[in-house]
Amino acid sequence: MLEIRWHSRAGQGAVTGAKGLADVIAGTGKEVQAFAFYGSAKRGAAMTAYNRIDDNLILNHEKFMNPDYILVIDPGLVYITDICANAKETTKYIITTHLSKEEFLASKPELKDKEVYILDCIGLSLEAFGKSIPNAPMLGAFLKISGALELDFFLESFKKVLGKKLPQKVIDANMEVIKKAYNAVK
Repeated sequence: MLEIRWHSRAGQGAVTGAKGLADVIAGTGKEVQAFAFYGSAKRGAAMTAYNRIDDNLILNHEKFMNPDYILVIDPGLVYITDICANAKETTKYIITTHLSKEEFLASKPELKDKEVYILDCIGLSLEAFGKSIPNAPMLGAFLKISGALELDFFLESFKKVLGKKLPQKVIDANMEVIKKAYNAVK
């Protein structure tokens, strides 16, 4: 079973990202879960979202997991939340930051021996949408690092998911920022 934990602030799109990823993967015949835990329901409050993906029926409905991937779309949460909680030795971290990898690891030394990837998801989302909604760039980075799905397949499937609720201009911007993030993650 593949487990993913998203660290975000309410309003940054982690729940939408987790649900969108689940919708696309469910279309491949796999079993999926997407859910969230809000400490406070206020916009800007720290929260976590989760995905589980498996070939078999998923009977575990607990929020606690030992994630294979930890996706942090608000860089400040790295310093005020234990993003490493319940992580495995093999957990991969994808962190939103404007810092270089060296600068970031110097500021967070407990991650030095971990598999860490960085990307400025906030900068990419500001460029694409004019506001900070870093979930789409994080999806692009996750696709590249995980190899869970082919990029073109994901984009075509995700267009259908987004088409249910967003105008074409926003869908197109999402497709572009996912591609940019996929190619930019380090």
